[in-house]
Amino acid sequence: MASSVLAAIINFLFFLLLLSPSLSLAPPTSSLSTRHPPPPPAIKSTPPSPANSISTGFLSILHSTLNQIQQVSTIVSTFSGTFGGDLRLSSAISDCLDLLDFSSDELSWSLSSSGAATTAAVNFGTGDHRVDLRSWLSAALGNQDTCKESLSSTGSVLASLASSGLDTITSLLSQGIRQLPAGGGSGRRLVEGFPKWMAVADRRLLQAAAVAVDVTVAKDGSGNFTTVNAAVQAAPAESGRRFVIYVKRGVYVENVEIKKKKWNLMLVGDGMNETVISGSRNFVDGWTTFRSATFAVAGKGFIARDITFENTAGPSKHQAVALRSDSDLSVFYRCGIRGYQDTLYAHSLRQFYRDCRISGTVDFIFGNAAAVLQNCQIFSRLPLPDQKNTVTAQGRKDPNQNTGFVLQFCNITADADLAASGNSSGTQTYLGRPWKEYSQTAILQSYIGGSIRPEGWLPWNGDFALSTLNYAEYMNFGPGSGVAGRVKWPGYHVITSSAQAANFTVSQFIEGNLWLPSTGVKYTAGLVV
Repeated sequence: MASSVLAAIINFLFFLLLLSPSLSLAPPTSSLSTRHPPPPPAIKSTPPSPANSISTGFLSILHSTLNQIQQVSTIVSTFSGTFGGDLRLSSAISDCLDLLDFSSDELSWSLSSSGAATTAAVNFGTGDHRVDLRSWLSAALGNQDTCKESLSSTGSVLASLASSGLDTITSLLSQGIRQLPAGGGSGRRLVEGFPKWMAVADRRLLQAAAVAVDVTVAKDGSGNFTTVNAAVQAAPAESGRRFVIYVKRGVYVENVEIKKKKWNLMLVGDGMNETVISGSRNFVDGWTTFRSATFAVAGKGFIARDITFENTAGPSKHQAVALRSDSDLSVFYRCGIRGYQDTLYAHSLRQFYRDCRISGTVDFIFGNAAAVLQNCQIFSRLPLPDQKNTVTAQGRKDPNQNTGFVLQFCNITADADLAASGNSSGTQTYLGRPWKEYSQTAILQSYIGGSIRPEGWLPWNGDFALSTLNYAEYMNFGPGSGVAGRVKWPGYHVITSSAQAANFTVSQFIEGNLWLPSTGVKYTAGLVV
């Protein structure tokens, strides 16, 4: 084992020296725990090109980035299988290989959308190329950061060895996203409340009380499969049509991962409290945060309905994800998502949650997706005695990313265990804190319960991100909604005009009219006056 590890390190160093002759091999000054990065350097933003067309310089950046991703992937893969006895390190290596693969796909989609692909162009997005390009590059820009966090949590020399190549990818993507033309299709009309990209058959699926299923999962053997994983494996790859998996009531103890090539899957349960997918992976037991998810989905166009995803590890196990989504144009309708720390990892791309119940403690809605949560029940649970509850920890790291969280028409309050503790627990609960420098969250027209502290928001570390974040509240109500005692940070805003608040609506903030699917119940693209 020792000789194989040494050989892998030597090969790795050789590859890195070829890529970056000036690479410094000094170890990091401190061991970074998950989601506790030092403040990143300020990113200088340049105005986007006034041209509506994609420049040759932009295309050159995409090609250079793809080449760099391939080189770094080759390097990291030399370590794959080498550290089989170290769960966290082997998980981190798997994370990086998956994340680099995601970035490669997102750049390939971008080239395809711009007409610069070497193969026949395929429309993977909404049809508005400007919006799609920014969304895909925003996702790709964040993937390398997650890879670095996974590696940093291992305490291995691999973290410092991989840093240079990952930083080069991030730098190239930052240059590329700054060159994108502004604008998009926010003014486009929906067809009967549905986005243009959603097929008529899918609209009917979402509206129907019962749906025509392709396969059934049942614990008692009365279906096609007894596990969700087996049904997912049976689904076709890169399917152009919806593939529906019906999961009968019961608790399915398994970790499910829907890979990137499993397109257009729909998972339908018997109800939020009837069909449950349950797992207990967690950071303390050796998993990376990314790999701890009970249910993880990367294939585009995913829909879940009437089902619960849970992580039962408990508060003492710290980071333990119930649901992670990297699925572009994905929908979660009437779903339960429950855990403690890091319950919902809205990692990347465009996501919509409607009528869901989400519960947790520390940073329990986190990630760097462009995510809207509408009409959701959001419950803070009782944490460990020394912990503070934070509902959100949004991770936008570049001001040109079109990512952020919007909570609209939600109910933000204490769960039963926290409510029962009264003031005896001393738990402090906040709406959020800035995970990354340009963290962006807006809470609109929502009920905020009395468990939320008067200051509303919690710093991450000192004054990190307080002037660059973008937090907003508009027309909220309830005992915790008063803004007189809110933080006085430069990046925090109380919105008083509907015109300003409209920037955070589904139609404008995340171009939702292009991608936000209806769930068969009324949804609002703008504000309720």
